[in-house]
This record gives sequence, structure tokens and C-alpha cells, in this order.
Amino acid sequence: MAIIGIIGGSGLDNPDMLLNPRDERVTTPYGDPSSPLKRGVVDGVDVVIIGRHGREHTIPPTQVNYRANIAALKAAGCTHILATTAVGSLQEEIHRGDFVIIDQCIDFTKQRKMTYNESFEPHRPVHTAMADPYDPRLRTILIHECLRLNYKFRSRGTVVTIEGPRFSTRAESNMFRSWGADVINMSIATETILANEIGIPYAVAAIVTDYDSWRAGEEPVTWEAVSNVFAENAQKVAALLLGVIQNVGQSV
Repeated sequence: MAIIGIIGGSGLDNPDMLLNPRDERVTTPYGDPSSPLKRGVVDGVDVVIIGRHGREHTIPPTQVNYRANIAALKAAGCTHILATTAVGSLQEEIHRGDFVIIDQCIDFTKQRKMTYNESFEPHRPVHTAMADPYDPRLRTILIHECLRLNYKFRSRGTVVTIEGPRFSTRAESNMFRSWGADVINMSIATETILANEIGIPYAVAAIVTDYDSWRAGEEPVTWEAVSNVFAENAQKVAALLLGVIQNVGQSV
């Protein structure tokens, strides 16, 4: 039986979206997650939602307890994780309002706890394979749902994750472009690494909200602009995730 974890919210944290919603306060060996889990049912599928930055967006990106968030979803029995995120475009052809179904990531963070393995058992090191870090089946379902909903989207893309909470300088933004990154944000690589290490299939629905700092003639990116574009597309994100939840639930 599928139990789908949702990280981010994007409208699905509205109790009206869940049948029999209830809060579950949990702790983990890694501390408390960002918010209580909200548990309920969507079209017969068990769903567990957590707000990455807390329900009132009070936790800066570097201070998010990503290890506790992923561990809490694992403890809740989640068999899959779908993440939602706002991203900045690093490429001319990727526009505001586009969806990107991420297939690769670059971790450019510097201060975060990135593993559950703080020590190894004697002669038993643990090194997680990360060549293809996003679950291919979940990505395929996300792509099919984007097609069904007639969304403008990119079926693949590389995200670079920076520390935050500041945005990039123009020089940094152009450096990330030269690396071949397509979009940028402050959270996804961290979650990706931990979900892979803990063994939960994970995929991302990213919505483009801005052009970071590289694009000539654009106003510098601001949080207000990011949040406004994301809010304008929240219902589209929710509809996409609902379709994926139904699909995963029927096929497990």
C-alpha cells in the first residue's frame, strides 16, 4: 500500500484537500521536523504532508532540519516522497510559470548535515549511489500528468542548491549557468541526498518563479516576487500532485 509524503505544501496543506485530516507531532533521533505531520487521505491514498520551512515559513533554508523531516516521513511509513519547490531559471528558454521535472542536482551548500551516517560500523562503510538521484517512475508519472494537464514544462533539468537565505550575486549566477545548471534553489539537493540515503523514492515538481541574478534587464530577484509567482501557480501545483497521488495509489 502506498503512503505518499509531500514536502512543501503548495495548497495541499489545506485541510479541505484531505479526508479526515489530523496532525501528528513526531520527534526523531535527529530532532524535531519543521512542522507537525498532517495526515489524511486523498482519493483513497494515505498522504502525509510536512511544511519544509514550517507552516508559517519561519525556518530559513540552512536551519531546516532536513534529516528530521525525511526521517519523520520514513517513520510515518511513507513509501514515496514528492517535493514541491520554487526555483529560479538559469536558462533563457526556461520561463516563469514553467514546471521542471528535475533529474539531476548540484549541491553547493556548505553548512548542512548531509548524512545519517555520522560513523561507520567496523569495516562497513556506507556510500550512497547518486548517479541518478530521482526516482524514474515518479518522474515519469509527473511528466505524464504535466502532459495531461497541458502544462508548459521541462521533462528534465539540473538544479543547483545554494545555502541561502540570500540570493546569488550576478557572478555566482553566471558561474552556475556555465556549469550547465538549469534552475537554482535553496533546498532540493539536501532533501535528495537524504531521501536516497534513507531509501525512499523521491521526485520534485519545481515551478519557475524568477531568473535569479544573471539576466540583463531583469529586476534583481526578491522574495516578494518569488512568493507572488508561486502563489499564482499554487493551484496548478496542487492539481499536478493530486494526479500523481491518484496514479501512484492505483499502481501500487
